[in-house]
Amino acid sequence: MRRAAAFLLALSFASTLLSQTVTQQKPLLGFTAESARRQYALEADLDSRVKRDNLRQWMQRMSAQPHHLGSPYGKENAEFMAKLLRSWGYETRIERFDVLFPTPTERRLELLEPARFTAVLSEPAVEGDATSSIDSLPTYNAYSIDGDVTGELVYVNYGIPADYEELAQRGIDVRGKIVIARYGGSWRGIKPKVAAEHGAIGCIIYSDPKDDGYFHGDVYPKGAYRNEHGVQRGSVADMPLYTGDPLTPGVGSTPGARRLPIAEAKTLTTIPTLPISYGDALPLLRALEGPTAPASWRGALPITYHIGPGPAKVHLKVAFDWATAPAWNVIAMMKGSERPDEWIIRGNHHDAWNFGANDPVSGMVALLEEARIVGELAAKGSRPKRTIIYAAWDAEEQGLLGSTEWAEEHAAELKQKTVVYINTDSNARGFMYAAGSHTLEKFVGQVGRDVRDPQRDMTVGGRARANAIVSSSGEARNRIRGRADLPIGALGSGSDYTPFIQHLGIASIHIGFGGEGGGGSYHSAYDTFEHFTRFIDPGFQYGATLVSTAGRMTLRMANADVLPFEVSNFVETVAGYVDELRTLIDGMRNDTVETNLLIDEGFLVAVADPTETYVVPQGDDPVPHLNFAPVENALSRLKRAEAALSIAGPDRSVLSPKQRSELDALFIQLERKLTRDEGLPGRPWYRHQIYAPGQYTGYGVKTLPAVREAIELRKWQEAEQQIEVVAETLERFASEVERAAALVK
Repeated sequence: MRRAAAFLLALSFASTLLSQTVTQQKPLLGFTAESARRQYALEADLDSRVKRDNLRQWMQRMSAQPHHLGSPYGKENAEFMAKLLRSWGYETRIERFDVLFPTPTERRLELLEPARFTAVLSEPAVEGDATSSIDSLPTYNAYSIDGDVTGELVYVNYGIPADYEELAQRGIDVRGKIVIARYGGSWRGIKPKVAAEHGAIGCIIYSDPKDDGYFHGDVYPKGAYRNEHGVQRGSVADMPLYTGDPLTPGVGSTPGARRLPIAEAKTLTTIPTLPISYGDALPLLRALEGPTAPASWRGALPITYHIGPGPAKVHLKVAFDWATAPAWNVIAMMKGSERPDEWIIRGNHHDAWNFGANDPVSGMVALLEEARIVGELAAKGSRPKRTIIYAAWDAEEQGLLGSTEWAEEHAAELKQKTVVYINTDSNARGFMYAAGSHTLEKFVGQVGRDVRDPQRDMTVGGRARANAIVSSSGEARNRIRGRADLPIGALGSGSDYTPFIQHLGIASIHIGFGGEGGGGSYHSAYDTFEHFTRFIDPGFQYGATLVSTAGRMTLRMANADVLPFEVSNFVETVAGYVDELRTLIDGMRNDTVETNLLIDEGFLVAVADPTETYVVPQGDDPVPHLNFAPVENALSRLKRAEAALSIAGPDRSVLSPKQRSELDALFIQLERKLTRDEGLPGRPWYRHQIYAPGQYTGYGVKTLPAVREAIELRKWQEAEQQIEVVAETLERFASEVERAAALVK
């Protein structure tokens, strides 16, 4: 009751504030007063043209058949979207990349002792959902290696590093064993990676009903949640090394590209891995004995959770065809009327594991509707000033293959011309979430300020901020309350923004809505049109809201007099990251530190409770003093440069057309200055020095990653070296801001 009361109070407070500010036209970053007036009128026109029935019809059509990578219907969907985009006035092409995509030739999981059981490994049709009866892609983990192993079973909870610390304290060793881990707590690819590092010979991943099933509500088809047969497919490639085709790191997988032998592909697992339902997991877990699992490890199955090892003994066998498949990217361009060589790229993926109504079609149809309206507005005379590119990526589910191969193939031109990449993925009812480059934090906040929530009498930004206040505690809550704009998260990985920001240094935003759409269909054969329209976003209200939100972002970026980048929030954010590192070090000295990460299977959720925890390893060596003075000095220089730049005011209305063009050129390169050609230690593909996915967090972000991970792994000399690297990076960034400030003068 207290939580509900606090939430209502926060809603009321935010709504009052926002209603007072939205009644009058507010300035827009990058726009003169007159340009802002025209932009607001254009956005009102955008909102008036949104047709929810388009979202429904396109989703029903695109999710009618399985459309995974390499499938006939995947290609048909690409051709369908390309035809629509051409009809709306876009120069449209389909780009093909041939990528590694193994599918199963054999899957077998048996309990051999103390009783016999053979796992079903299939998802039967459900009553009332005709789509679910169509043959779909088998339940498996892409990029698991072939394997035929037999061994005792050990339950490892979520299978993250902290869980193996717990096992070690109990004297339990997984060497030579097969582990069973439940989904959650980390991205799935971390589970076989950590298991193999501890000597396991196989990995089974299941969905426990406490995390993803009847513990939360009725199961499908009666309710939204995962039933006993539902299986979460998914890639287990080691994406923290690099994304894209495992055989062509760093280059596009075109016909002439050099491909690695499969044996040399570093992102494949080293042990066989298989996902199963909780119906198949129950007999395995019931057969375990040994210590009772800690309270936090216990799920919702009707058993006592034991760890093992044994007496349960299992046989796991998987084999794959190791074939390549064509990925079909749809690329649609509308050239800008004034600055055609400044590109705004807006993307969503179109491939799914099966029918994919929620993931990804809910986001894809919103992008199509946005593109349709922008085309209509251009046809009636409101052509964007900058070039807009709409992209429908293929092969995202296997590890961001379509977007990565395209970004690698066109890297030189993209680094020269691209202003921003705006990404969406799945979409549902609820709160706006946003993460991205903090030079765009104020821009995102202004967009959230100007879009109304369809369920509440307030803006989507105000509702997100109120939820962030209620969901946080202590100092984090005070920080949110103490700032006027909406905080956004930092980007790790998990969706198609990764190659743009992490590899090429292109400023990026990832947005969507969620938190209130019923779960349980994720990566299963039950992610269908029927499930989505009953439980996720009935009426497509939030699909329409996503069109209005992302459409504003696209059009504001395309039409701004000067690109709407702001440095002050970035400086404040990086300074906060440095403070976090100091807290981390202090905690390591006192053996009290944990690192909480906010993730939700592909989306960074800045307003949710932590779902991933990485416990920093302890050691006997003392924690030394680390000298952060170089970074502090660089931040001081950056603050001075930002102050000089702000003289022109947020709309830069005093600048001449020539100055605006020159300032744009500098702003486009700002994010590039945060990258380094050498990349991060041990993983050169990841070049961004401020944001990256963690090596043991997968989707979860590590900020100032080279320094943070060196500290966590107690590599003190490397930590000192990487502090210098971060300082040099910030100095380069500050130099670019100083050049911009000189233009303003």
